[in-house]
Amino acid sequence: MTPDASPGIRPAPLLGLLAFATLAMTAISMAVGYAPLALGLAVTDLLAGQKSLPALVLYELRLPRALLGALVGFSLGMAGAAMQGLLRNPLAEPGVIGISSAAAFGAVLVFYSGLSASLALALPLGGIAGALLATVILFILLGRGASTTTLILAGVALNSFAGAATALALNLAPNPYAALEIVFWLMGSLVDRSMNHVALVLPLMLLGWALIVSTAPALDALSLGEDTAASLGFDLAWLRARLIGGAALAVGSAVAVTGAIGFVGLVVPHLLRPLVGHRPGRLLIASGFGGAILVLAADIGVRLMPVRPELKLGVVTALIGAPFLFALVQRLRREAL
Repeated sequence: MTPDASPGIRPAPLLGLLAFATLAMTAISMAVGYAPLALGLAVTDLLAGQKSLPALVLYELRLPRALLGALVGFSLGMAGAAMQGLLRNPLAEPGVIGISSAAAFGAVLVFYSGLSASLALALPLGGIAGALLATVILFILLGRGASTTTLILAGVALNSFAGAATALALNLAPNPYAALEIVFWLMGSLVDRSMNHVALVLPLMLLGWALIVSTAPALDALSLGEDTAASLGFDLAWLRARLIGGAALAVGSAVAVTGAIGFVGLVVPHLLRPLVGHRPGRLLIASGFGGAILVLAADIGVRLMPVRPELKLGVVTALIGAPFLFALVQRLRREAL
């Protein structure tokens, strides 16, 4: 435990409460839409195998949107807590290692090539390929004995390259409508996703979550300093490899299906850190549930707003996160004085 740590709430009750809130928000997300839906009847018909209109609306529209909201939010929240623990920087977030930008660029290439029009899952597959390629490049750049500073520099380089390549694709878009479609996708949304998208990303996310959670004891030790963690027997190079690989799988697949949804991985760990006694390892799963709750709440809000067409989810999370970031910077500044 770090010197300034407080006991916080016991892990089991906190995680139980967050899990219950996540399930409740998922159910609310399935119930909310532009047309009334008898959710109980829809669930009953779906479980009975009846292809009624309520069951089809639930399975084809509401259920994939709610599940992806929970999965993507969980991935972003957990990865944000992991990155802040690894870098010991409260301003770190999943995009710091460049995986999010690379996944977005992979999806943009699919848009640009026209493959998205011929294959339904081409877009998320392109995003996942971009994230995995960026991960390989990151491991090549880092090598075995790289420091945390080297990791940050490599992430900045990947971010810069992927951002420049995306801008180039927009600049060379064959028509303004194609460029506009790319820009809208980059803003992030859960609209028009299907259960095929859920099935595509769920295995990758589960593997990513497992890798990140396996680093919890090492992150607790790392909060006392790299030398202390190494003296306790933790392999820091192996720790970075698991965290980078886990974040790449979880965040890369999330960006691949929804586009960029920012600030979740930055905001949620800060809100929940006092509740877990400021322990980075204990924060991982809690931040996952917190991220799921935040994304689901934002997506519900998007549908309830009297704005048509609806606002992009990434825009709403940015509007929530930016003021929080300003407040955080002010707080850190006061603490430094």
